[in-house]
Amino acid sequence: MPRFALVLALLTALAACTSAPSAPAPAPTSSSTQPPQQQVYVSIGDSYATGFGPGGTAESFAQIVAKQSGLKLINLACNGATSADLATKPACGSDAGGKTQLDAAVEALRGAKAGLVTVVIGGNDLAPCALSQEPLQCATRTVADIKTNVAGTLTRLREAAPDVKIVGLTYPDVFLGAWVNPSFPNGKNLATLSVSMFQNFNSEITAEYGRFGAKFADVTRATGGYGALTELTQDPKYGRIPASVAKVCTLTYFCDRTDVHPTPAGHQAIADAVTAAGR
Repeated sequence: MPRFALVLALLTALAACTSAPSAPAPAPTSSSTQPPQQQVYVSIGDSYATGFGPGGTAESFAQIVAKQSGLKLINLACNGATSADLATKPACGSDAGGKTQLDAAVEALRGAKAGLVTVVIGGNDLAPCALSQEPLQCATRTVADIKTNVAGTLTRLREAAPDVKIVGLTYPDVFLGAWVNPSFPNGKNLATLSVSMFQNFNSEITAEYGRFGAKFADVTRATGGYGALTELTQDPKYGRIPASVAKVCTLTYFCDRTDVHPTPAGHQAIADAVTAAGR
């Protein structure tokens, strides 16, 4: 090879070795890439889940839980629902599709990545017992029916999503408010009886949820319902009354409106109890 050609070849090779490396080609992108699917929260039950109250529908504990946990809420609950209604009457809300609450919940669990299910039911079953001549006997019979219906509900939910987190919940002991509510001539007796009624209901229903690996939020306890009626406090409206009565007057509308639904503070307290139970 002539000397000039050899020198030119060496210079070319040297330049190739010392030049900056070329930038790597960008990774191929796929137009089919989708963002992660948001987990859903399926809520079934009664007006406690819908947020119904004396002023209309407002933010419910279910909405608060969904917001705080970052889950997409599918709320199938209906005002006035009983435990039997879950499997027999049409669900409510935009996701119902004409199905019962239970059927719609099963469909939602099978078709999405589920993070949570809550069940709040039984209050409308028990409500007539407050006016019964034998409230404790009425409650005992009613709780047996609620347990049967809840067991049927949980069986199907577990079949649809064996590993989903299920939280059942109870209610504030609203009947403590009868202590100060003039609509009840025997209000103090009813308030006293209600403590035993809620203790029995909660212990029975807790065990039923536990059989299916579900958590239980004892809202009665979280809202002060088991406190001794001899423990008094000074209430700005009702004077010196049991502390548990004063608390239920703050968290529900029962004391002054005879309405069993939670106030905004009540819904927040329930949401906190659900979140704590689900941990």
